[in-house]
Amino acid sequence: MIARKLHPIISEKLNKGKAIVIMGARQTGKTTLLKALLEGTDVLWFSGDNPGVQSRFSQADAPLLKALIGEKKFLIIDEAQKIENIGNTLKIIVDQIPEVQVIATGSSSFDLANKTNEPLTGRKFEFTMFPISTDEMVQHHGLYEEETLLNHRLVFGYYPEVLTNMSNEVEILQLLSDSYLYKDVLMLDNIQKPEALVRLLQALAYQIGNQVSYHELSQLIGLDSKTVEKYITLLEKSYIIFRLGTFSRNLRNELKKSRKIYFYDNGIRNAVLSNFQFAETRADIGALWENYLISERKKHNHYQRRFANLWFWRTRTGQEIDYLEEINGTLTAFEFKWNPHKKINPPKTFTNHYPNSTFEVITPKNYMSFVTGLKL
Repeated sequence: MIARKLHPIISEKLNKGKAIVIMGARQTGKTTLLKALLEGTDVLWFSGDNPGVQSRFSQADAPLLKALIGEKKFLIIDEAQKIENIGNTLKIIVDQIPEVQVIATGSSSFDLANKTNEPLTGRKFEFTMFPISTDEMVQHHGLYEEETLLNHRLVFGYYPEVLTNMSNEVEILQLLSDSYLYKDVLMLDNIQKPEALVRLLQALAYQIGNQVSYHELSQLIGLDSKTVEKYITLLEKSYIIFRLGTFSRNLRNELKKSRKIYFYDNGIRNAVLSNFQFAETRADIGALWENYLISERKKHNHYQRRFANLWFWRTRTGQEIDYLEEINGTLTAFEFKWNPHKKINPPKTFTNHYPNSTFEVITPKNYMSFVTGLKL
């Protein structure tokens, strides 16, 4: 079994008097992680997909919860976002049944976050579970082997089932994108036009690395701009895509309200397009490279508890930097190039106005340090 970065992090937070909330897309390994984490422990496990569980936990009070939990010391509520008033239920357990460690998981931050943020303020540790990270695979089978699989990762990504069934990647990814990921999004807002959602995802997949216009997307797929923005929010809260905003502070001609959109996993992005062509021959290799690096950096930052502000930078005259991070006031700019021999210098406009920033070019020759933090 691949060791997950969250295992020791969550283990250290057990029995600290707070709920543990683990969010992330379906099939990313939340259940497997919890089974490994609590192996040999007497655990009570409920699924929010079960109507009976939904009924019991939606209007629960302390006496009923104590009766449901009994003598167990660990309670897991899987897919907790399906349960009405789950935030209040978790609050009661934390406040009135402190001897029980409650862990809630969810594949949609939309419902669970809205229902838990207020009642669970100061009462929870929250984590996100991503597909397997490059860092975890390096730990699993070594740096050299993972480097040799880079082209494969760019096409098929890091979902756990993909990694353990490397001869059936296409079938698995099509099943994941068709059956699991859309399911949560369609249920979140009773979406009546799933074909429009598919067209939107395809449009976003083609625009990786480019600025996204809700107005242009609306014209392309036949929905109004507000609906497009709502669907993108739902896709983001279901951990399929994420947005990157623009960095703007000093310059009058810096873009201030633009955004780029990336997929959490390259394999899902390619499944949306039904394009599993080898990386070596792809016309979109630059987009795959950029999506891979930013999604892997996002995982690395989260698992290392590096709380960074993330942006891209662009001016109205077309000067651009792919990715910026700010941690504790330190600004670092990164440019991503698939061709390691292409010489890149930072835009002078950027360096003149942000002289204390640093600049790095990330290529296949040096990417491992960027996505794992290893000093190579």
